[in-house]
Amino acid sequence: MAQFAVEDLTYRYPGQEHPALAHVTLAIERGSYVCICGRSGCGKTTLLRHLKTVLAPHGERSGAVRFEGRPLEDVPLRDQAQFIGFVMQDPDAQVVTDKVWHELAFGLESLGIDERTMRVRVAEMASYLGIQHWFHEDVATLSGGQRQLLNLASVMAMQPSVLVLDEPTSQLDPIAAADLLTTVRKINRELGTTVIITEHRLEDVFATADAVVVMDEGRITASGSPHDVAEALAAREDAMMGALPAPLRVFYGVTHASPRKEALPDGGSSLASVPPLTVREGRRWLLGYVEERDLPVRRLPDGGDAFQGVQAALSLKDVWFRYERVAPDVLRGLSVDVPEGALFAILGGNGTGKSTMLKVICGTERPYRGSVQLFGQPLKRRKGDALFRGGLAMLPQDPLNLLVKQTVRDELAEMVEGAPEARARIDEAAQACGVARLMDRHPLDLSGGERQRVALAKVLLADPRVLLLDEPTKGIDAAFKQELAEILRSLVSRGMTIVMVSHDVEFCARHADRLALFFDGSIVAENAPRPFFTMNSFYTTAANRMSRHVFANAVTDEDVIALCQGAEACSSECSGCA
Repeated sequence: MAQFAVEDLTYRYPGQEHPALAHVTLAIERGSYVCICGRSGCGKTTLLRHLKTVLAPHGERSGAVRFEGRPLEDVPLRDQAQFIGFVMQDPDAQVVTDKVWHELAFGLESLGIDERTMRVRVAEMASYLGIQHWFHEDVATLSGGQRQLLNLASVMAMQPSVLVLDEPTSQLDPIAAADLLTTVRKINRELGTTVIITEHRLEDVFATADAVVVMDEGRITASGSPHDVAEALAAREDAMMGALPAPLRVFYGVTHASPRKEALPDGGSSLASVPPLTVREGRRWLLGYVEERDLPVRRLPDGGDAFQGVQAALSLKDVWFRYERVAPDVLRGLSVDVPEGALFAILGGNGTGKSTMLKVICGTERPYRGSVQLFGQPLKRRKGDALFRGGLAMLPQDPLNLLVKQTVRDELAEMVEGAPEARARIDEAAQACGVARLMDRHPLDLSGGERQRVALAKVLLADPRVLLLDEPTKGIDAAFKQELAEILRSLVSRGMTIVMVSHDVEFCARHADRLALFFDGSIVAENAPRPFFTMNSFYTTAANRMSRHVFANAVTDEDVIALCQGAEACSSECSGCA
């Protein structure tokens, strides 16, 4: 008997013509690790919320959800609270107390667990997840990664039999995300807890899953083992191929025109017949592929500095900032020049000061030392509309900070009220950001990725010369990431300067003109994409980690695929091939 059984579930949000879930049937076995993926707005979060009645959205529903053989609505709410753990996408949406220790105990208190048992469970979970060192800290002082780990610990202290996670790494840097997912996998393996997880970043999830479910427009379009799902997506050239882990993308990019199995002279089979799921498997496959074909050692050109001598659109000089007089400095002597017309990406861990830097650039926070200049003019000389209308605009990390109206249409109309050709500008922004079909929806009814698109459309209607983006790819799917990249490149080609803070290493490697690494309140490294990523071990792409022992400076999937295809793929102008 399946632990969770979803039977022909169809659900429609109030007032909507199309269902968010359409005839979904799914069985989840006890102790399994199930990954649910798909484009933004495909129904992933809606499906997860139907696994717990207190979270199920209001609307029209048919079909059934069963938990351990019983209709979910017949399972007492206390049992659901204890045995069905749910970790939300936004860590702040789940925190309810001020201290770490109290947050760990809150769920147990709500269940009426006796104090002795409570103390043991809290101590055990804090030790198991390694948070005992900040056990007495204020929740407000924790980084995003620590808060998400705290949410996980608070849920696990109640000893659930099922752990449901809705994009738990969306706000985490690559290292913190990998650590959290390793912990989740450890819980699944060692405690036997069933894990149901939705993710857009599949590098650390896809290979470890027992089963993968792909959704599109409220329907399940593929399900099965990771290998089976990858094969099905590749066979129909599905857009979800772009979301698969880099080793799979490289494998199918290199071998798509080749037979599934290749015979070797000694009668064995080629490594090319085994799709690699992890970086380690990808490295072994790539070594075998290169050795079998005796490919020449080649190197891609690093490329020069295209922005040398270009005027700085934005310049920060020796900037120091702290939130309180007696608090430690968040920005420490930060200096950086952002060239005009560049897509400048900044990477770094949670809590290093990246978002604070954007606030200082916007003028919402004032440094106590140093200067910020916009096109050579001190920021403090620009006031109100002079700064934000046709000057500078920012897309914050949480798009809800910008969304205050009843419909998407009203949100966009607010930005062009009274302007000539307002309707045409609204339609253009909505079309460019892929939100035209959402115009009559309430922002709170949208998925995280859809909200991000609406907020971007709203910001672009301010027609800025400098655009600040704080985690713009958070919660959006691979297909819209490509669309977002095209939007950003189009803006840059028209002279806009873009400063992007991001944890999305793969996106930055493909589309940024320059990159910087933020650490301890300042920038410690800055370079063009290829030299920047090849010198890093962790803040680099999966394709680079997979290929660095074979190809010296391949950074993207496309780099590795081109180098695997031999000398024919390299243009005659390329002087970097050995």
